Amino acid sequence: MKDTFRIKLEQLSRRLVEVESLLSDPSVTNDMNRFRALSRERSDIDPISQLFAQFQGRENDIVEAQAMLGDPEMKEFATEEIAGAKADLERIEKELTLALLPKDPADDRNIFLEIRAGTGGDESALFSGDLLRMYTRYAERQRWQVEIVSSSESELGGYREVIARIVGQGAYSKMKFESGTHRVQRVPVTEAQGRIHTSACTVAILPEADPVKDITINPSDLRIDTFRASGAGGQHINKTDSAVRIVHIPTGVVVECQDGRSQHQNKARAMEVLASRLLERERAAAHAKEAGLRKSLVGSGDRSERIRTYNYPQGRMTDHRINLTLYKLDFIMDGDIGEMVDALISEHQAELMATMEGAVA
Repeated sequence: MKDTFRIKLEQLSRRLVEVESLLSDPSVTNDMNRFRALSRERSDIDPISQLFAQFQGRENDIVEAQAMLGDPEMKEFATEEIAGAKADLERIEKELTLALLPKDPADDRNIFLEIRAGTGGDESALFSGDLLRMYTRYAERQRWQVEIVSSSESELGGYREVIARIVGQGAYSKMKFESGTHRVQRVPVTEAQGRIHTSACTVAILPEADPVKDITINPSDLRIDTFRASGAGGQHINKTDSAVRIVHIPTGVVVECQDGRSQHQNKARAMEVLASRLLERERAAAHAKEAGLRKSLVGSGDRSERIRTYNYPQGRMTDHRINLTLYKLDFIMDGDIGEMVDALISEHQAELMATMEGAVA
């Protein structure tokens, strides 16, 4: 283990002792915000500290075993103990490296899922509906809750645009790699000649913003319009101006919401979506600034362009970012995307590890 890595772990172990002491301090227990923050910090540090304690324990086992190598009767046992301890050290060090990777502060947040039909007309809108079903089924497997915030249905079914809110622990951490262009290759229901068409939809995953901490919206920067909702929704929705459109004038961001039963409900939900979009713009600008030099070195290949292809005739899904191809499209479209999600997370972790190791070196 590198010295800089060990020093970092020793600092965390000392910090854990300090945090545990603070959590028993009456002045902290009386301040709920500080108590929550320290409790969260403890839950983050404690598993790392325990792993480091295991690592140090196995290092001590090696030292003790090496002292027994001079004893002919204990040499075989000591040799086996050293080999086992070294294997454990290698495994624990990898686990510690993963545990110390920088965490996205938004990883534990709920998300807004936005799906929009792109090239392909009605077929693209139908595929938007298929993608929404895929993500909804996946969310159900994770025991997350899904609610439709806004939708614009097409004539043949599916959606020209649909926004859903997904509520669940770690939703953003697992879903954030779904943003981008999703391409589908299949015979559309409207195709009489049986020809395969290529269509596309765009997916955006936005972490839900905390309206108090994350973003400040000046009311004077907003233009709010009300209008009559369209589509299904019952007599009340279609006979009153319950739909809401909010325009953020400085950025030009527009949010519409019409699926709620009242204007107040739609306005509240539209403001939540607007805050999340503005937060994502800020995050994207910060990331672009950080990655500016890297992009100039490795080219401008936009990861959001055609991230994935769903080929129905071949029954396959290919994620072009990590060159992963799975021949189980029926299962994937039914929400079985765990293997793909895990592969994307692993690839991201590998990139972070390479960056961290380069910084340490």
